[in-house]
Amino acid sequence: MSDRGEGGGGGGFGAFLFGVVLGAVAGFVFAPTERGETTRRKVTKGLRNLKDLAEEKVDEVRGFVKEAEEDAEEDEPADDDEPEIATREQLRRRLEAARRRRAKAARPAPPAPEEEDEPLA
Repeated sequence: MSDRGEGGGGGGFGAFLFGVVLGAVAGFVFAPTERGETTRRKVTKGLRNLKDLAEEKVDEVRGFVKEAEEDAEEDEPADDDEPEIATREQLRRRLEAARRRRAKAARPAPPAPEEEDEPLA
């Protein structure tokens, strides 16, 4: 048996593969040729586009959160006179109701009155 976790075996290869990809990207970016400069410009442009996209998505998520908060405020009951029943109290009431039903089911049913046979005449 090995001492690795149940996922086992792929961690070393994944790290190696990540290192290879990272080294290749670093080689292209820092190459002293014209190609290196072109690659740097492309990477910079891509990162700027990625930043803009991330900002748009953050704004979109903020809008969704704001809408959800507004919907939650609208869904709250307007009747503030009656306090909310605590969850513990709700559970206690359900338990009492279940006990009453069980006790009622456990009681023997009263015997049905026996009817006398009437003569058919």
